[in-house]
Amino acid sequence: MKTLLKNARELKGLKTREVAQILGIDQALISKFESGTRRPTKNQISKLSQLLEIDHETIMIAWLKEKILYEIGDDEFALKALLLAEQEIQNKKKIINSAVLSSLQIILDEIEILKKQIKSFQHFDLRRISKILELEFIFESNRLNGNSLTFQETKSVINEGLTIAGKSMHEHLEAVNLHETIAYIQDLNQKKASINEKDFLTIHNLVFRGIQDENSGKYKNNSLIPREMNLFFNWYETNKNNLHPILLASEVHLKIIAISPFEKGNMQIANLLMNWILLQHDYVFATIQERKDHYLSILEECQNKNDKSLFINFILQIEKTNLLRAIELVSK
Repeated sequence: MKTLLKNARELKGLKTREVAQILGIDQALISKFESGTRRPTKNQISKLSQLLEIDHETIMIAWLKEKILYEIGDDEFALKALLLAEQEIQNKKKIINSAVLSSLQIILDEIEILKKQIKSFQHFDLRRISKILELEFIFESNRLNGNSLTFQETKSVINEGLTIAGKSMHEHLEAVNLHETIAYIQDLNQKKASINEKDFLTIHNLVFRGIQDENSGKYKNNSLIPREMNLFFNWYETNKNNLHPILLASEVHLKIIAISPFEKGNMQIANLLMNWILLQHDYVFATIQERKDHYLSILEECQNKNDKSLFINFILQIEKTNLLRAIELVSK
């Protein structure tokens, strides 16, 4: 690990004091990490990995290897203990994954049944409920971010171009911009375009056009963000055909929140990207109608427990509710 750290730092042309200053870690500690006389914490190794652009998996394996060796040394029973530990880790992983997939599979099956029912509807009904669900998504998404327009006011602004007395131009723009952004996403879906960085930045620009022009469509000023986003798009390309679309969409949301690539609007963009994927696969909008504090508490709990299944289940429940809502609209 010490060699990985030193070589990566020198390759970046950084001095130990510069690394220390950027990461807020004592310079003496950086030197000890590189000499092997001190082991970094997991948080420190994560920061070093990002700054020095070391593959996260590579550095974490090296870090864990040294941690294990430090604990067990050359004890005569070390190898036997490691073999037993490996077996136990594998068994626990299988049990956890099996339990999570089993619990999620029930609702995934229910969602697929509802989706098939909706696809059997007449084209006219499908267009009508699509427009209603889109308006509800725009209203609820903006309300989640503090917009005070009511549903009827949002509808009037979008469909009739009305100006609502007592409401700010900022709030009007939020409704109009989100409507145009969804139209852009739907056009991309019709063209069967894959998610990419260019369209991702365009979506941010559309959402904040006229609201925050100086930062719209641009990552925040952090040298690590372009690399993190490059890793994100690589991950997406690797997993887009391997994961169930709703699981993929939920994980995409979590990853964008974790990276927070923009000065403003990370929550909105994560939500839009998640729904872009859902619409790509003929699902309805996963419209979050919960209070903002509840939504944020789910995200926080997911992060604290390092358990993405909490958020995935949250989105699955929302998608099921909205599919039922679509069926209800047809029967009216």
